[in-house]
Amino acid sequence: MSEDFYRQVTEPFASLEFLATQVVEGFITGLHRSPFHGFSVEFAEHRQYNQGESVRYVDWKLYGRTDRLYVKKFQEETNLRSHILIDTSSSMYFPVLDRFDLSHPDKLGFSVCSAAVLANLLIRQRDAVGLNFFSEQSRFQTEVKSNSSHLKYLMSELEKRLIREKGRPAVQQGSGIVETLHLAAEQIHKRSLIILFSDMFDGEYEMDALLGALQHLKYRNNEVILFHVTEKNREEDFVFPGKHYCLVDLESGKEIKLDPSQYREAYVERYRAYMSMLKDCCERYRIDFVETDIAQGFVPVLQAYLAKRERIFK
Repeated sequence: MSEDFYRQVTEPFASLEFLATQVVEGFITGLHRSPFHGFSVEFAEHRQYNQGESVRYVDWKLYGRTDRLYVKKFQEETNLRSHILIDTSSSMYFPVLDRFDLSHPDKLGFSVCSAAVLANLLIRQRDAVGLNFFSEQSRFQTEVKSNSSHLKYLMSELEKRLIREKGRPAVQQGSGIVETLHLAAEQIHKRSLIILFSDMFDGEYEMDALLGALQHLKYRNNEVILFHVTEKNREEDFVFPGKHYCLVDLESGKEIKLDPSQYREAYVERYRAYMSMLKDCCERYRIDFVETDIAQGFVPVLQAYLAKRERIFK
């Protein structure tokens, strides 16, 4: 990446890798100061001691601090294979920016930075991780590895997705999410953790097809987290100041002029009905559905990941 890229796109941090490291280290420090003691990057993690089992791996120092029995779990017990899927369709460029801005990111920028943070955390845990960028017109997939050189490669690929052209996305395209999820399910040959970042907007699919694709992700007993990425204020609550707007569908280019206040009630009702169906589907197939507002930062993403990991190895 060029010096101009780092200066213009990732300022005030030096690189995406540096950002991810800072976020993860700050988050881990917060965990160690909190009542949550189920995570450590030194060996692997803790789990609660079960009555009757050997006390060989009980962490007595932690017992002295907490008055609770925890057992150390080592790397060979907890290695994961993780696949991070990121929707790069045109709707993920909302809100449209002239350049990437960490303090007010678009949905794609938020997803990319969240993926960088998770990849950093996964590889610290000696877990293998791979990336999959997808839209209806293009797909890009990396290998799944766990070494530090692979992490640097992942960061370089993620940084490329932070480059922005002024105005709307140059190419209007949907997500092709149904085909992508089916393909991912078929290609993942070992039980894995699948982490999906998407706004789940794509006008081309039927709801039944989407539900079938989500069900297919659970093939071979994969664990799945769906981060539903939104700009809550406008996309969910449909809040726009003023009366006169020209709204543009980023995936089709269609435009409509309206007063948002006249349509807010009907829009919110349809949006919530769609979300209710999506949540019900995820609950039925035991997929973690995480509502993710790009204005809320990365901590909710990390908390959801750790909660999922704790359940996997319980």
